[in-house]
Amino acid sequence: MTITVPVCIGDLEPIARDILSRNAWDYYASGADDMLTLRENERAFSRIRIRPQVLRDVSAIDIRTSILGSRVASPFGVAPTAMQRMANVDGEEATARACASLRVPMILSSWATTSLEDMYQGIGESVRWFQLYVYKDRRVARRLVERAAAAGYKALAVTVDTPYLGRRRADIRNKFKLPSHLRLANFSDESKQHVGAGPNETQQDSGLATYVAEQVDPSLSWKDIAWLKTVSPLPVVVKGVLTAEDARLAVEAGVSGIVVSNHGGRQLDGVSATVEALSEVIAAVDGQVEVFLDGGIRRGSDIFKAIALGAKAVFVGRPILWGLAYKGEEGVKWVLRTLEDELKLCMTLAGRCGDGERRMYLSR
Repeated sequence: MTITVPVCIGDLEPIARDILSRNAWDYYASGADDMLTLRENERAFSRIRIRPQVLRDVSAIDIRTSILGSRVASPFGVAPTAMQRMANVDGEEATARACASLRVPMILSSWATTSLEDMYQGIGESVRWFQLYVYKDRRVARRLVERAAAAGYKALAVTVDTPYLGRRRADIRNKFKLPSHLRLANFSDESKQHVGAGPNETQQDSGLATYVAEQVDPSLSWKDIAWLKTVSPLPVVVKGVLTAEDARLAVEAGVSGIVVSNHGGRQLDGVSATVEALSEVIAAVDGQVEVFLDGGIRRGSDIFKAIALGAKAVFVGRPILWGLAYKGEEGVKWVLRTLEDELKLCMTLAGRCGDGERRMYLSR
């Protein structure tokens, strides 16, 4: 049966697949190698059980919270996803408008097809972070940080799990490159604007993998996080932590937050699902910094489980792209409202009205 009107995120995915080009679909949807971690990100949530409590007066459900001191309407936001104009002509601008209208936080990718300044023209105040890849030329990183601060971004999310790009077989088969009418809009240098400008028939990797190898610094270390803190007026969050050891090093480095992330299963295949790694990281930081999660969120109950395990908020990636492909700004709003409605219903049926005791609502 062909689905034309979605009622859940799962319905939306095949609709988006029919709309998107193969080049775009495979780039957005695929993971690394055998995609074991990509699938586990979703499956791991299904192994966590909710322990509902009844007769709790759930007539007033409140999902408002704060992240790094900014008040937001819900404990979820939009993860950084690159090159959104492959999904819709308005790309990141449509996503930003949807997020701002619903007071949902958004992280803009360094590899956006809309510049960080143009994103919020006419939108007004919103909670927005900027995701940063640290290039070999540190002047590029410094300039992006300065621009983000000047443009009103609230935090810097530094991706730390990508010294090289994971092996994404679909992109290799497609010889992925950014369509010629699009560019990475945050860069003025022509060599940094175009991904895979000329992969040839004998090239053994995707255009994006070649771009990362040429541009992104594989020598990045914790001392560079300390350097970023000296040049950034914004709070620094590290994105891509999965272990207690790295979580403790992040705290020692003075970061303001950690995103438990495996890059949507797109980097090292076979690592833990993010929700499986979450408790380890939460225990290691011991309340010293805020901990967030991305990866595998497909329903409101997934958000409930992550928050109950201790995450301050979660960030949603691929479903936003499916909504963007489906109906642009309205499609993104549909995804956000669906997740909000599902989360509220889950809280209602679990007997939880808002912040409070967390782990008592779950079992494994």
